[in-house]
Amino acid sequence: MSRAPMWRAIVALGVIAASLFLALTQSARLGLDLRGGTQIVLETKDSPVVEADAESTQRALEVLRQRVDALGVSEPSLYRSGQQRIFVELPGVQDPREAAEVIGRTAQLTVHPVQGVTDKRDENAGKPAKDGSRILADPDQKGAFLRLGPTALTGDGVKDAEAVLDQQTLSGWTVNLTFRGQAGKDWARVTGAAACAPQGAPERRVAIVLDGKVLSAPGVNADVACKVGISGGSTQITGGFDREEARELAALVKGGALPVPVEVVEQRTVGPTLGADAIAASTQAAIIGLALTGLFILVVYRLLGALATIALALYGLISYAALVALGATLTLPGLAGFVLAIGMAVDANVLVFERAREEYLGVRALKSAPAASARLDKPLRTGFGKAWSAVVDSNVTTLLAAGLLFFFATGPVKGFGVTLSIGVLVSMISALVITRVLADFAIRRRFVRGRPGLTGITSTGRVRAWLARREPRLVHHRRRWLGVSALLIVVAVAGIGLRGLDFGVEFTGGRLVEYSTSRPVDVDAARAAVTEAGFPRAVVQESGDGDISVRAGELSNDQQHTIRTALAKEGGEVTVERDELIGPSLGEELRRHALIALGIAVAAQLIYLSVRFRWTFAAAAVAAMVHDVLLVVGLFAWLGKPVDSVFLAALLTVIGYSVNDTVVVFDRVREARRREPAADLETTANKAVIQTLPRTVNTGMGALFILAALAVLGGDSLADFSVALIAGVVIGMASTVFTAVPIAVQLEGSRSAPPVGPGRGEDSGARSPLERRGRARDSGAVV
Repeated sequence: MSRAPMWRAIVALGVIAASLFLALTQSARLGLDLRGGTQIVLETKDSPVVEADAESTQRALEVLRQRVDALGVSEPSLYRSGQQRIFVELPGVQDPREAAEVIGRTAQLTVHPVQGVTDKRDENAGKPAKDGSRILADPDQKGAFLRLGPTALTGDGVKDAEAVLDQQTLSGWTVNLTFRGQAGKDWARVTGAAACAPQGAPERRVAIVLDGKVLSAPGVNADVACKVGISGGSTQITGGFDREEARELAALVKGGALPVPVEVVEQRTVGPTLGADAIAASTQAAIIGLALTGLFILVVYRLLGALATIALALYGLISYAALVALGATLTLPGLAGFVLAIGMAVDANVLVFERAREEYLGVRALKSAPAASARLDKPLRTGFGKAWSAVVDSNVTTLLAAGLLFFFATGPVKGFGVTLSIGVLVSMISALVITRVLADFAIRRRFVRGRPGLTGITSTGRVRAWLARREPRLVHHRRRWLGVSALLIVVAVAGIGLRGLDFGVEFTGGRLVEYSTSRPVDVDAARAAVTEAGFPRAVVQESGDGDISVRAGELSNDQQHTIRTALAKEGGEVTVERDELIGPSLGEELRRHALIALGIAVAAQLIYLSVRFRWTFAAAAVAAMVHDVLLVVGLFAWLGKPVDSVFLAALLTVIGYSVNDTVVVFDRVREARRREPAADLETTANKAVIQTLPRTVNTGMGALFILAALAVLGGDSLADFSVALIAGVVIGMASTVFTAVPIAVQLEGSRSAPPVGPGRGEDSGARSPLERRGRARDSGAVV
């Protein structure tokens, strides 16, 4: 007796136990779009003396880490990406103005002796000379300028900086500086030189400058001796600061100067309630979608469907545990990918069950003995074995698309690629190991052996029986179907050309802010308020749940605050639910990456399918895939829906799903041609389509239940994503039958059928076992 079932059971139990342990003891790391906060992406730039390379960017990262630590943000995350990108994640920070102000400043702190005062400023005098001398505005006297001498010391010599309440006035705040080593001696030297000037003279002042602005220029007290200066290695920066200003200044000075300038190329802020609502909505959608999917496969496959539903629940557990074990960040698109993968996991189960059903019906048709007909183990074993290649090929195509998302997407969308990849891999384990263990256990029960009809593989439904009996010549009318496909492509391209694509800020650059108000605000009133605030070119629209979205090409943090104040006059308390800022350089880069990802997706699918099948089949699958992509893009053009990074994730998923569907049919054609190499290709392909059509419908329904739940319950942020995938799944199901297979047959060319032998007339017993079985037993099921 084979020990394989025992080992499979041990492996399955081990995986389930480990997953349960991880799920109960650890929590998934949530992205900022789910827990709320601000993400800022910085890009380092060359300075006159330092090149922005990996080394200087790493040094800038360390400076930024000290600044963020000084701000007191809980659990911040800073990391370098590539040579010039720095990602800063600040959980809980809802006002990006403060974060961007502190993080993005170069913070070059310098100390200068004052050499005089002037009321005229040379336009070029603000630029420092080689020794640091320059002319800057006097903070203590409006319209006056200070002539500063060479740099006496820099912020590199500051050991510590602390914001403290002014003990003399008890109203303002100051920043206490402590110098280290030589810097303390330099401070004593510059203050000692200033002490030699007469009281009230400009030369008795010392200027403290930050990023080209004089923060304070106090005069040296009379009790300081000439050429002795202020000892002790400390001083104080005054300037009428409030608490927040003093705290930010202390963070800048303590963190030190950035070795190279930085530019904010991307900024995202998500309100604390938006993420919680998204998690609740996605969880509800997952539960309802899983229940509907489970109910559907339970009706179609009965006992095996019930076992598959249990396996799907365990699939969710294992996927979550894998996400936790890998330390992956769960984002909102990633959460959608996690939910979607549950529906896609049905595919492998359906492939196995359909193969097992065909095997069982074939055996029953060829053997009339009751013992032979009651055997369930061999059909299931054969079903798992024969479905293996189709499961692998179809999932590899989805993995290729998910991998491209991981490498080319940015921000939260990258999380979709991670969770989808995990989901695809785990779905294979769920179907080929866990479902098999449960099925092996069930069919060994005497109760099940005596009632094989409970398994759901011993009979066919009405539609399946009709297809087997009539065998409609779908492929024969291939030119008609290809004509319809061409017409649909023309309509889609017309939509793209006439209406254009509404590219999101990720691809165009700019800023998109979504506000919620305590009182309902009409979108026209909101538009008027934004226009009166000085932004007539901003695009103001109503988003989900009555929120107001404002989109503009350029919008600073202060301008965003101005719009928020204007909306508050109309709607009361205003909360920023979502804030996305994409710099023009990053927008161009994301557009380029999107095109590269789509191009590589097409090329990768073509290469893989050429290796696994004939090049004609690969070309047909890719042509159908391009057809599906064009139709989905055209649909979004006609509907005026945004084309952004989330849409790109949906589009790449459609690519994987479309090829996934086609591969299953081509796998059946390949198997039939190996068995009957001389058979007419059109006939072979037509039979393959009819045999796999129930699988295509059942798999599509499993995904559609999940997507429909996401579209209805997933909230505004996932609605367009779900619409794109629903359209892609439906179009992919149709294009497999009416586009991919006809193109393959057309490219391959029909081959002559073998001569008909005696006794094989139309009404002879030449029908396949599945056809005869389908006519003899009709379970009353739909498919």
